[in-house]
Amino acid sequence: MAEYRIFFKSSVWKDFKSIPDKDLTKILSCIESLGKNLRQSNCKKLSGQEKYRMRYGRYRIVYSIQDEELTIWIVRVAHRKNVYR
Repeated sequence: MAEYRIFFKSSVWKDFKSIPDKDLTKILSCIESLGKNLRQSNCKKLSGQEKYRMRYGRYRIVYSIQDEELTIWIVRVAHRKNVYR
């Protein structure tokens, strides 16, 4: 299986500013692991959308997969109470 390339939506960089550094490093390693195994056991498809979410503690990583282009787009990274707004 080919490795997927990971891209970030520009608004994600703003999301990173509100996350403590300790959690941010772990979140980035979770995102990096998506390139190798994008449908992990802790990932779920969002209902009514073509997006997925992965959990890391209190934070959620929302992303979309483009199988034709072998890319993953990180759409949002935020605290669980704010991520789906």
